[in-house]
Amino acid sequence: MAVAFLATLGLLAWPALQCRAIAGDGTEAARVAPTVVSPDVGSDSLTGGGTHAVSGLTMPIVSMPQADEVIVHKSERRLYLMKNGKVLRSYRIALGLDPQGPKQREGDFRTPEGHYFLTRRNPRSDYFLSIQVSYPNEADLQRAHREHVDPGGSIMVHGLPNALSHSPSYYAKSDWTDGCIALSDSDMVEVWLMTRDNTPIEILP
Repeated sequence: MAVAFLATLGLLAWPALQCRAIAGDGTEAARVAPTVVSPDVGSDSLTGGGTHAVSGLTMPIVSMPQADEVIVHKSERRLYLMKNGKVLRSYRIALGLDPQGPKQREGDFRTPEGHYFLTRRNPRSDYFLSIQVSYPNEADLQRAHREHVDPGGSIMVHGLPNALSHSPSYYAKSDWTDGCIALSDSDMVEVWLMTRDNTPIEILP
């Protein structure tokens, strides 16, 4: 379903993506815009005029609300998209293989805790879409310097691996990442579309 949705939006620039995931459980239904556009992902440009052809068809774009903050509660395994202090969407997430406590150093398989931003987007990563989290922040760097360790990096919000090495049920029920925050593919599509570059993300214990 996520692949068909991305094709509708004209975001599929690579030949094959796997989508083996459960749907999200947000409470606000998506709205179909009355106009047809070619979206500029990660920006405000989700509405407008013109047409966008996909496989010879003219497709409408789905208009999505834009979050102004992302909040992650690690103990709940939930990611919340927020707007003016209210929850737009809520998703189940998977964390690093060692989920207890904040990330301390490279290779500890922990998910960071703190205040960060969503930065670089990659539609062609080893996972179904990925958005980088701005870990390490200044506090992380200072702590790592005091402890004489490498703080690590490359923390992402992403979907499932393009090449699955376990059954879909494993990814749905387990903490399996190297420290990143993982969602189902269909949920990752919504997070991609409903956030802009530099959206703040607060990762809580």
